[in-house]
Amino acid sequence: MAAVVVGLWAVGVTLVAQAVGWLADQLLLVSGLPRPGWLWSLVALGNGLLVALPAGLLARLPRSAAIRAAGRVWLLGGFAVGGFGTLRAIPMPHHELYLAALALTAGVAALVLRRRSPRPDRSAPAGTLLGVAAGLALLLPWLGLGALGGALETLLAGAAAAAVGWLAATILGPGFWSPYQTGSGMRLVLLGGLVAGAALLLLAAGAGQSGTQLAAMLVLPPAGFAAAALRRQSKVVVRRYADHLPTGGGAGGATTGWLVGLAAFGPLAFADPEEISLLLSMSRDVPFWVTIAAVGSLVGALLLGFGYAILFTRRRAPIVHRWVGAAAAAVLLLAAGAVYFGVGQPGLHGEKLFVVLREQADLSGIEVRTGPAGRDRRVREVHQRLVDTARRTQADLHRELERWRLDHTPYYLVNAIEVEGGPAVRAWLARHPDVDRVLLSQQLRPLPARPKPERGTASAPTRPTWNLTMIGADRVWAQLGANGSGIVVGGSDSGVDGGHPALADTFRGGDDSWYDPWNHTRAPTDNGGHGTHTLGTAVGRQNIGVAPGASWVACVNLDRNLGNPARYLDCLQFMLAPFPPGGDPFADGRPERAPHVLTNSWACPAIEGCDATALRPATDALAAAGIFVVAAAGNTGPFCDSVDDPPAPYPDVLTIGAVDRNRRVTEFSSRGPAPEGVTKPDVVAPGAGVLSAMPGGGYTPQDGTSMATPHVAGVVALMWSAEPALIGDLDRTGQILRDTATPADPSYLSDRPADRCGGDANIRGAGLVNAFAAVQATLSQQ
Repeated sequence: MAAVVVGLWAVGVTLVAQAVGWLADQLLLVSGLPRPGWLWSLVALGNGLLVALPAGLLARLPRSAAIRAAGRVWLLGGFAVGGFGTLRAIPMPHHELYLAALALTAGVAALVLRRRSPRPDRSAPAGTLLGVAAGLALLLPWLGLGALGGALETLLAGAAAAAVGWLAATILGPGFWSPYQTGSGMRLVLLGGLVAGAALLLLAAGAGQSGTQLAAMLVLPPAGFAAAALRRQSKVVVRRYADHLPTGGGAGGATTGWLVGLAAFGPLAFADPEEISLLLSMSRDVPFWVTIAAVGSLVGALLLGFGYAILFTRRRAPIVHRWVGAAAAAVLLLAAGAVYFGVGQPGLHGEKLFVVLREQADLSGIEVRTGPAGRDRRVREVHQRLVDTARRTQADLHRELERWRLDHTPYYLVNAIEVEGGPAVRAWLARHPDVDRVLLSQQLRPLPARPKPERGTASAPTRPTWNLTMIGADRVWAQLGANGSGIVVGGSDSGVDGGHPALADTFRGGDDSWYDPWNHTRAPTDNGGHGTHTLGTAVGRQNIGVAPGASWVACVNLDRNLGNPARYLDCLQFMLAPFPPGGDPFADGRPERAPHVLTNSWACPAIEGCDATALRPATDALAAAGIFVVAAAGNTGPFCDSVDDPPAPYPDVLTIGAVDRNRRVTEFSSRGPAPEGVTKPDVVAPGAGVLSAMPGGGYTPQDGTSMATPHVAGVVALMWSAEPALIGDLDRTGQILRDTATPADPSYLSDRPADRCGGDANIRGAGLVNAFAAVQATLSQQ
């Protein structure tokens, strides 16, 4: 009973600790709060201590050798949870460093334990080969559903998996199995396999970054039954052919090592821990496929374990010869190759590097010209300066990258280059005299099937929606005669359903109004739905858009709700100087075709690779060109200082918070002050229950500052449509928006003074945007 209680306690504590730790980590991520490195260290050490204390007593006090053996392996498992779990203090973007640390730590632990338990065990080669076959079988789901990272990352994942397998083989060595081998073979499989499975659960809980270990905790424990059954088969062979077998690791050594190592390689190599995230959990994305692969491995392990048990625990268990084991391993190896290259996602899909150069373009002295012609002249001059600076300063680095045959993509809006490469290339580039800093450009690994975009189920409204009437957009159309005609709004987001009834007729058209750097589609499409919704609010017809007479262009900077510095820059660069499909942004850009207003319902947090100033040169250049940039404040309220992810904190961007139907700032709306003390947001707009377009022709309400932002972009389109002379005058336009805003009620995290964010201006900005008053003020200043 004591052993049962300790075993259940160890498993229960570990399941709760790892699940709660991951959930807390994810909630911090979603909330935009800092993710302290000590969080996982604290969870891991607490988990290990709670397991090790009762397991240590179980290892020493009982007289039963079997119970003491269980206590010993659970004690070692507790040490593994506590020791390996602290490695998660290494930030996720440095995954190669984490895998190297895991491989080294697990390898050293195995070596130390092996020295303390030098007792050899006779080896049954067929059993080892059957262990290889079983490990390959457990790997099959990952080969079909997962995808590898970069070359070094994959190599280190293999080393970490091998070290974990070696450690498992050492922990579950002959000293562990011996007490369970008395009596029937089924006792060995059921009792020994159960105890071994609990030990492997503890080992799995320490192996892998946050999220990866949850999958490993499904995959490794049932392998204990297969290891026990193969141990039984090995002993049958040793008993009958003792004189013809060499000594070695035995089924408790090589067999268990191969089995556990190959099983651990699946979650360690074929899943990016950064993508096992709540950010992607609302659709059939990485968390879904990781769960399917882990459950597949779990079912496979149980079937193999009990299949082997039935085969090897009979009174006259068959002797499996070496050639049978070799054939089984060969068949599984061929099956693994067929699955990987047939239905899997073959190839390497590692992260890239975003290299920011020291010298950025000097845009000082550009004359502020307004009106359509003046703004176009500014855009051309800014574009030319940016391109000239990038070509001159990137030349030497470009030649060196060519010499080393490193694929790279140059940029000019920020003087930067995206480069293929891992840690070694990053270290080299960081020391280059022309380089300011090197950031990670996170890449999404491919999926077996793309998630289906969200669809709208509501029909088109028969009258202007509540959010349009709240800001007075309908009164602008009816009383002031402005609807956005003559103005082009650019949307960078998940894409746009170009065939939607609310948007189809206002697409600008031509060969330079759509760009998809992720999937290279040639016509407006939306694989997510977010972009269709936001652009619908800005310029959609069917009573959903603020400026239904404006036209639109669009670019895809989000794929599956994530981006990276290079893809965000791809779209901002396209907005400054659109180019045709397959064109060179440097040579084929058309600055005279730049949209007037940009709506940006996205942010680039550190987990995607951005630092605080990564995109600052881009927004500076767009402002210098007279392009009005509107950006979402973010959905990480009601915490203060939460307007912190680019581009929202930048002073040359108009940052938008969200209010509900009662003109009260929503709790999720991010608050300032922004870094460097800048007051943010600038204004607020409706962002709760906003009805807009969705892919497929339908409509649906959604919440977020993403929904609030296009309202303000639409208001700017109305203002510039009503008074074209104002086009390009960013300071005057922004001031009118602030001066004409109406009161909005702030909301607070608590009544404490510290939760008032330094004043209501950092919660509601200048107030709720008022389209009618803004356009009226614009016309009165003619």
